Amino acid sequence: MTDALTISGLKKTYPDFVLDGVSFSVPRGSIVGLIGENGAGKSTTISAALGLIQTESGNVSVLGKEKLDNETREQIGVVFDGNNFPENLSPCKISHVMRDIYRSWNDGTFLELLEKFSVPANKPVKQFSKGMKMKLAIAVALSHDSRLLILDEATSGLDPVVRDDILDLLLEFVQDETHSILVSSHITSDLEKIADYIVFLHKGRVVFSKPKDELIEQYGILKCGAAQFDALDKADLIVCRKMDYEWQALVADRDKIQKKYPKALVIPASIDEIMLLYVKGEAA
Repeated sequence: MTDALTISGLKKTYPDFVLDGVSFSVPRGSIVGLIGENGAGKSTTISAALGLIQTESGNVSVLGKEKLDNETREQIGVVFDGNNFPENLSPCKISHVMRDIYRSWNDGTFLELLEKFSVPANKPVKQFSKGMKMKLAIAVALSHDSRLLILDEATSGLDPVVRDDILDLLLEFVQDETHSILVSSHITSDLEKIADYIVFLHKGRVVFSKPKDELIEQYGILKCGAAQFDALDKADLIVCRKMDYEWQALVADRDKIQKKYPKALVIPASIDEIMLLYVKGEAA
């Protein structure tokens, strides 16, 4: 098994939205970042991967299984945005509940993670900050022998210090190359730090699925005036956008483009800028 998660040709139709032939994979031992604007289909894709919704077509393979049996479900850790635990329970009481849900539940691991995260074990969840609740959810996800973590906007709304702690833990989780993570996030700077691959969803379709290093090290934004833009070979451009005083165009190989057009300004592109140009730009 080389992929922890394989999604192939997923289609799901709603009255106002279609998830249209979504395909990508999460290689074993990697972190894959799932990006896209609100309503792009990220949460729908995750729900389909977890078997929470039925799709019209497509296949999902999780940890080598096309059907999610109980053994496979135990090896998936899931973290959604928001609190998923009863507010009146403490982490210690939650641990007792989890013991009855997961055969592989490990009290020792859970308590170690609570201590590492500075999460009080005996306080009720209702007294926790959002950051504490998220740390609790991740501690639970990591305490039942998970091999695949799926996180949907898990760092949304957290302060930078808490987010950095969580990102470090995710990097540590995949170090042995047998664990894998799919993480959906609007905070693309987080993904620039930890992701190995980026999957970009737009209007229910996969725009690209690429290694993060290729995007950061090779992609670029060409900036020029109208006259120079008219003279460009449009085959060199992925998408372009007219601004107030200049044209901006996304290119796949900024060094090559800079050599070809030495008078143009070609700068590195962040994942945020790449996504923005795809969404707001148009074909050249």
